[in-house]
Amino acid sequence: MHEIICPHCNKAFKIDEAGYADILKQVRDKDFSRQLQERLEQAEKEKQTAILLAEAKVTAALQKSVADKDAEVKELQARLEVSELTQKLAVTEAVNSVVKERDLLKNNLQQIQLEKDLAEKSLKEKYEIQLKDRDEAIERLRDMKAKLSTKMVGETLEQHCETEFNRIRATAFPRAYFEKDTDVRSGSKGDYVFRDYTEDGTEIVSIMFEMKNENDTTATKRKNEDFLKELDKDRNEKGCEYGVLVSMLESDSELYNTGIVDMFHRYPKMYVIRPQFFIPMITLLRNAAMKSLEYKSELALVKTQNIDITNFENNLDSFKSAFAKNYDLASRRFQTAIDEIDKSIDHLQKTRDALLGADRNLRLANDKAQDVTIKKLTKGNPTMTAKFADLRSQDN
Repeated sequence: MHEIICPHCNKAFKIDEAGYADILKQVRDKDFSRQLQERLEQAEKEKQTAILLAEAKVTAALQKSVADKDAEVKELQARLEVSELTQKLAVTEAVNSVVKERDLLKNNLQQIQLEKDLAEKSLKEKYEIQLKDRDEAIERLRDMKAKLSTKMVGETLEQHCETEFNRIRATAFPRAYFEKDTDVRSGSKGDYVFRDYTEDGTEIVSIMFEMKNENDTTATKRKNEDFLKELDKDRNEKGCEYGVLVSMLESDSELYNTGIVDMFHRYPKMYVIRPQFFIPMITLLRNAAMKSLEYKSELALVKTQNIDITNFENNLDSFKSAFAKNYDLASRRFQTAIDEIDKSIDHLQKTRDALLGADRNLRLANDKAQDVTIKKLTKGNPTMTAKFADLRSQDN
């Protein structure tokens, strides 16, 4: 049993365990509810305070974030303005560069077009001049052909070339030889031989010329190529470096009428020319040969040195031959003397052996003579024994 005092009337009363527990439960529930309510109210206040504080913090953070964002926006706007300005400047520069490049290209195109026009004009003028020169050359050839046809009646093509050469010999070729080939030892000859020399006598160039006019053709030889084989033969036999056919044949041939025609595909160092190219041909070959003159001089020096070496070798060989001959003769005589000495030695040896033999015989004879006595001589000879006995008795 439990005793409980009433808070209102201060009376005590007793209750059993079940009632006490029920009252205690009621008190606890009420107090718990009160405490719980207080706690809830306190928690609500703290919650509201926390909410207000959080709202203040959030507001401050938002304000700060907004301020930062505003500043960032302002910075970005400033950068954007600078970027836009830079971009505009870049675009402007690019546009200006493109415009300048376009203007440059335009000027270059204009310059190229101008150069092209000038080149075309120059080329056109060049070809017109060449055509004009060709026409004039053809006309000159025709005129020359007509003149030569009548001129050759009293003057041959050979005389014409000789006259042309003699006009400039003194000034252009003062040491040159240009005369008609009269050497027929090889069985054939060309028309003219040209040779030019330096002051020391070194040959610069040599040319074998053959002249052919229209009147020189035969039934089998009517073209320029028909005469090249014989010219090449004459060139080689006369020791000339070049062969040149001065020809009026095939007068309508554009090949031979255009200028100097080389025939290297047929024969080495062979040319066919018209008479008007006679002097230019000599000049051309001579000038070309002058460039190799140094090599020819060196070659001549080497040849001279080789000749000196050859002479030295020949003299050395002659000396060797003479020395060998004398040595052989002396050797044979020496051997003969040796043989004679050997024979003399052999003879003396035989004489020595004979003398030694005689000495030995003499010694034996002497020994035998020393061994001879009267007794031995009279032994077996009574008569001589009696006579020696008588002689001994008389001596006594």
